[in-house]
Amino acid sequence: MTTSNTTQASSIGQPFPHLLAPLDLGFTQLANRTLMGSMHTGLEEEKGGFSKLAAFYEERAKGGVGLIVTGGVSPNKRGTIAPFGSELSHFWHVNKHKEVTAAVHKYPTKICLQLLHTGRYAYHPFSVAPSKIKAPINPFKPKAMSDRQIKGTIKDYAYASHLAAQAGYDGVEIMGSEGYLINQFACLRTNQRTDDWGGSIENRMRLAIETIKAVRAKVGEKFIIIFRLSMLDLVEGGNTWDEVVTMAKAVEKAGATLINTGIGWHEARVPTIVTSVPRAAFTWITERMKKEVSLPLITTNRINTPEVAEEVLSSGQADMVSMARPFLADADFVNKAAANKSDEINTCIGCNQACLDHVFQQKRASCLVNPRACYETELTFDTAKQPKKLAVIGAGPAGLAFSVYATERGHKVELFDKISEIGGQFNVAKQVPGKEEFFETLRYFNKQLSLHNIPVHLNSEQSAESLLAAGFDEVILATGIKPRKLDIEGIEHPKVLSYLQVLREKVPVGEKVAIIGAGGIGFDVATYLAESGESLTTNLEAWLKNWGVDKNYQGSGALLEKSIEAHQIPEREITLLQRKTTKVGKGLGKTSGWVHRANLLKNGVKMVPGVSYKSITDDGLLVEVNGKEQLLDVDNVIICAGQEPNRDLQQALEAGGVNVHLIGGANVAAELDAKRAIRQAAELAMVI
Repeated sequence: MTTSNTTQASSIGQPFPHLLAPLDLGFTQLANRTLMGSMHTGLEEEKGGFSKLAAFYEERAKGGVGLIVTGGVSPNKRGTIAPFGSELSHFWHVNKHKEVTAAVHKYPTKICLQLLHTGRYAYHPFSVAPSKIKAPINPFKPKAMSDRQIKGTIKDYAYASHLAAQAGYDGVEIMGSEGYLINQFACLRTNQRTDDWGGSIENRMRLAIETIKAVRAKVGEKFIIIFRLSMLDLVEGGNTWDEVVTMAKAVEKAGATLINTGIGWHEARVPTIVTSVPRAAFTWITERMKKEVSLPLITTNRINTPEVAEEVLSSGQADMVSMARPFLADADFVNKAAANKSDEINTCIGCNQACLDHVFQQKRASCLVNPRACYETELTFDTAKQPKKLAVIGAGPAGLAFSVYATERGHKVELFDKISEIGGQFNVAKQVPGKEEFFETLRYFNKQLSLHNIPVHLNSEQSAESLLAAGFDEVILATGIKPRKLDIEGIEHPKVLSYLQVLREKVPVGEKVAIIGAGGIGFDVATYLAESGESLTTNLEAWLKNWGVDKNYQGSGALLEKSIEAHQIPEREITLLQRKTTKVGKGLGKTSGWVHRANLLKNGVKMVPGVSYKSITDDGLLVEVNGKEQLLDVDNVIICAGQEPNRDLQQALEAGGVNVHLIGGANVAAELDAKRAIRQAAELAMVI
């Protein structure tokens, strides 16, 4: 993986010539090769949500994206994601969608509605599927569909496509991957039928093919039909490569305009989009499919910079590149690339914290690095009526974000930090294997500070006296946290280290380690110590092998028979401890936590909940678990727990008559949370 800032414009013509080239579909033309991939936002179900959704998509259209695919909308009630989930099944649903398409069509951007029937993934008791097999990620067991229900569903898809055309959409994407209904029919894992809809691949793919034919018959030839084909199921009982090719050729013949690449099922135990997945990790499968069909192919997953997208297209791996989260992070992604200003792009770091995690918790999606995403009408930065002279203390995520947003409003901001570089906790996080993307956020903020001419004072610890003397109108404390001394006998022992000593100061660590605290920082430290060699994120072949992906695709689902561990013998003996009795790592991200846990287990890390800490001595760490004392013979004990807000300057500043604001860790120190910190910064900048 690279974290280079930017590539220079090509010597002739525009930068990124392949990415920005139009794509001729015969009856219509796309302005460029960028697709804003489907992503549910939660606005679809909110009261007045479609107006907000229109503003959200309009910003991306204005930003230059070639084609947008909406979040999934069901063709009928049983296919909705959850009760009262979005569907397009009646004529009265059309008008609200017109607001979205009209907003997008102010610009040369096209927009397609994704039609998604969730099948057994539906989070309600009325779910249906090819067979009565419950999904491991869902409490509801589906009902097996009758022949009549299947044919009715095909009609529903066709009618929904007709309504989409009436609503002004340029086409539809038929969701045939990620383990949803059409994908469930296509795979033996979930299709145990013995009738004409089960058995051979020709029968199992019937639902997909007849749906495409029915849609094409209903909407005519001049309407985009994208079919999202699962090219890598990454689950046991998934399709073989030959079956995927058979299906792709049938999709082409049935009347699809484009084929999009689907990677993995939601229940797959292979990460596909989290930050530790190497960039463009799956483009090789799209490249392989290009040899089998003549339709334009779209590739996807962990493509987050114009440089990576250009490389994928110029090397012939695909005809188009789908990026969903990168357009959450920066609506102007394409325009900045076209102006050769890719170093100004706010890059998606693949964290999932405000997008997918929110959606799976039935909250509105947003973006950690761009809190305006999906809040375009609510989080606005109008010019300040009365510009103020503001001091921001602390150049972590909160301080950086506030400085930029407040300056955009016309305030005169000065940024201070006591250390030699910006970034705060991000400087710590970027050391962790799998979190290399954090370099991009720091590159972005460095560029923004420069563009906005914000004075930055590094190695500059401030006192209340110095700030009062400088005559600031208000002071924003983004000073983060300070460690709280834990009440453990022997806490001052030389073998005790803080996480900052390990990650920032690079203090040597022994071979046997106990980590106290199993939140995000504890997991980061464990990962850092367990993977001290080359990060798998920077080595695709090693990463695929580690997660058991068979690039040769010799079996079903493209899985190796047995996952080949990257680290057969753990480099260290690491024990991760927590006081809580709940599962270790329970508080991590909903869609990414399992990846962090699996990684540590692969590296032999022991995870122990329900721990009481007794003492630290020359012999090691004495703990009590389940009423029994045990001595952990360790070289080092690393503290990743216990912190409180750093508000040292607040009292003296307020006593001096200056208004003080607390954001980020200085406001709440319970869990270091960059998502909350940046959002707080934006909300304060909006009103200050």
